[in-house]
Amino acid sequence: MKHAQLGGLEVSRIGLGAMTMAGVYTSEGALDDSESIRTIHRALELGVTHIDTAEIYGPYLSEELVGKAVKGRRDEVKIATKFGLISHAGDGPGVIDSSPANVKTAVEGSLKRLGTDYIDLYYQHRVDPNTPIEETAGAVADLIAEGKVLHFGLSEAAPDTIRRAHAVQPVTALQTEYSLWTRDIEAEILPLLRQLGIGFVPYSPLGHGLLTGQIRTVDDFADDDWRKTNPRFTGANFQRNLRLVDEVKAIGAEIGASPAQTALAWILTRGDDFAPIPGTRRVSRVEENTAADSVHLTPEQLERLSALERAAGDRHDEANMGSIDS
Repeated sequence: MKHAQLGGLEVSRIGLGAMTMAGVYTSEGALDDSESIRTIHRALELGVTHIDTAEIYGPYLSEELVGKAVKGRRDEVKIATKFGLISHAGDGPGVIDSSPANVKTAVEGSLKRLGTDYIDLYYQHRVDPNTPIEETAGAVADLIAEGKVLHFGLSEAAPDTIRRAHAVQPVTALQTEYSLWTRDIEAEILPLLRQLGIGFVPYSPLGHGLLTGQIRTVDDFADDDWRKTNPRFTGANFQRNLRLVDEVKAIGAEIGASPAQTALAWILTRGDDFAPIPGTRRVSRVEENTAADSVHLTPEQLERLSALERAAGDRHDEANMGSIDS
């Protein structure tokens, strides 16, 4: 597989997101940890060198699974994980906290669960409005000096935050939602990243599963699947977005590619500093997704894909949009 350059970090240009392995879209009873570990092993066999997780996924379960899967193979993979959505001072999961003390507590737990003595890429999961970004960046800089972290990342950060963090500790990568129909970064953030030499890691490159073409109704989702209340999966928005998926499917059919492969192949044309992390807990899906590395889209097909309408509806509900830096 070809590689991408995220600042000073080289990774496979298609990675593996491990969020769904912790049941984010699936009720806990339906999880199969052994299948998740097989999926990670298969990804490594296919040339994936970039696995993305976070302490909040589970919480903790995703990191534990990644740690088990890469045991004895640590040198084959770059591990990215995230801090800041669990307050370790007593407030617990779901509480934004990027204070230096919390960062330094969080990293110790992540290192233990991952079974490693260093993290390749350590992201602030969401910007903490109560802690100056300079303090958080300084805390990560300390971890880098100690050898516990190799690279610093930000997730869903606004341009001013990126600049301020980068001035304290160089930022290697920004992670933000991006796909054929979520392209908010293109106007201001992407030019800034390239000016500063920061790589980009698109999460949800398959539109939370909708761009796979496999979802035609939300009735089959588990009751606690948050997509049931996501604006893009409800009412008229959902029906309109299904029509967009059909257009992606039609273009892919021209070259024998699935909708997911078509959507990922389009992202891979955005630049060598893009490294999407499609998430799955299934071997078949990781095989499908990584095959996008060899999909070739014609200039005319690229133009048609780029001209598609954006998704109908906000990408998160009001509460989750409120946690995104702006």
